[in-house]
Amino acid sequence: MTADELAAFAEAFRRDGFVHVPGVIPADELAVYAAAVDEAVAKRKANDTRTLDEKSPYEQSFLQCQYIWEDFPGVRPLTFHPKVGEVTAALLGADRVRLWHDQALYKEAGGRETEAHQDQPYWPIVERDTATAWIPLMKVDAEMGCMGYVPGSHQGDAEFIDIFGTPGDGKRLVDKYADTPPVFIECEPGDVIFHGGYTTHMAKANRSDHTRRVYTAIYFADGSHRGGTRAHPSVDRDAIPDGGIIDGGATPVTWPLAGGRIPAPEPWPDSGLEWRERAERLGIIPKRA
Repeated sequence: MTADELAAFAEAFRRDGFVHVPGVIPADELAVYAAAVDEAVAKRKANDTRTLDEKSPYEQSFLQCQYIWEDFPGVRPLTFHPKVGEVTAALLGADRVRLWHDQALYKEAGGRETEAHQDQPYWPIVERDTATAWIPLMKVDAEMGCMGYVPGSHQGDAEFIDIFGTPGDGKRLVDKYADTPPVFIECEPGDVIFHGGYTTHMAKANRSDHTRRVYTAIYFADGSHRGGTRAHPSVDRDAIPDGGIIDGGATPVTWPLAGGRIPAPEPWPDSGLEWRERAERLGIIPKRA
């Protein structure tokens, strides 16, 4: 990717709050990573035998497995992919980029829409220098549940939308941006869509007969600070205090990689994370050894 191409993508990201970058990852590489992510989701969700109808509205939007780079080594080259890191750094204007966390978001056949929301209110990060890389592991079209983004919505304030426990809450953002319709983007495998933490986004329901398979990773500029005491494992694992620089082992540098080496994950603390048992049981986070 040339410097001019990177600059053009960065300009679009700053203007719109999102940018679609085609062909970031070669097809043969992506096929290997996709198999690793598939394995992670299958093993993490092996004990969840509920039907789609038996799940909460939030869980009907997607199967969610976080921090899979830590317990599935085959995923790590995707999380720390140099091309993804290069683009992310250019979009954020950052010399160094860190990982907030990764996750698989698999929308089952028949899965409901992902309601409109902004990511930043869920993260205790002060700065706006964040970007999510949304990486489809297959062709994703409107029928399967492609993503939609509201252009320019990143320039305003963030508003907490409770997509976890309040079905329909996303309508508040839909109404707020009624004069700016979302742009829905269909993707090919190897494409990456990047969006900022303040960008209002959503996804269509999956009306196809296949699971929509997507991997995402959230990155932030090195030197960012924790803002507030909202619980989150990416800072709580390293006991990062309110106002402290987020630089623990749970949030390693992804670009540039020191010596080109992918860092090893650090163990989770044995105690102090009250929500951990349920998250482990649902396959959202790694299980204790």
